[in-house]
Amino acid sequence: MNEALHRQYGDELYQALVAGSTLQPLTSRWPGIGIDDAYRISLRTISRRVAAGDAIVGKKIGVTSAAVQRMLDVHQPDFGFITRDMRFDDGAEISLAANRLIQPRAEGEIAFKLKHNLIGPGVTEQDVLEATDYVMPCFEIVDSRIHDWKIRIQDTVADNASCGVFVLGREQVDPRELDLPNLHMRVFKNGAQISEGLGSAVQGNPLTAVAWLANTLGELGIPFKAGEIILSGSLVPLEPARAGDRFELTIEGLGSARVSFRD
Repeated sequence: MNEALHRQYGDELYQALVAGSTLQPLTSRWPGIGIDDAYRISLRTISRRVAAGDAIVGKKIGVTSAAVQRMLDVHQPDFGFITRDMRFDDGAEISLAANRLIQPRAEGEIAFKLKHNLIGPGVTEQDVLEATDYVMPCFEIVDSRIHDWKIRIQDTVADNASCGVFVLGREQVDPRELDLPNLHMRVFKNGAQISEGLGSAVQGNPLTAVAWLANTLGELGIPFKAGEIILSGSLVPLEPARAGDRFELTIEGLGSARVSFRD
């Protein structure tokens, strides 16, 4: 795949984002597409977002837990960029139409706020701990510009790791005070508990997941920067979100986050 195709597919994904529409899987249109191709396509899409006035505020790792991998039939993590316009505060009511969400799904995560740069490869879990200012409860609302979520790993990486929006809880806790692998999350939808999970669902430890992402992006020449937010992956299965739905998550020792949706 050449640079012209990277630009073409990146532009198609950007236009799908703007229009709130979907595309057929890139892997069905170009079966030989590789992870590096997909990453370059995603960079084109992100550059279009930035040129339109948005700004990168962090990175994300996705498809980290076995439950999510089985659900999406994707069997390795993906990675992408999060932007200023994707961010919402705790308790936000999110308009599906205004935020061009097509087929959104909610997942519960632990978000890291960095105080130091991290440049892979060679980043360890201890490096991540030392570079982290605090962690927060987080809802990520993933979405896909690929029709009916028929994705392979190349499709979701090209589509900026199926980023939609994210919601950060109010609590900010020093990760050194927490047993991250054993943090217990519960997720509620319209008042009823729908799932629960532990921090260990993401590669055994959220620190491991963040280190993996720092090293993977480092090999591509992309650093983690002080002040950025890193989303470390879902502890629970994804849940479809529709207008009228209300979600809440609680994490013992870390706090809670809430989000609701309207047309």
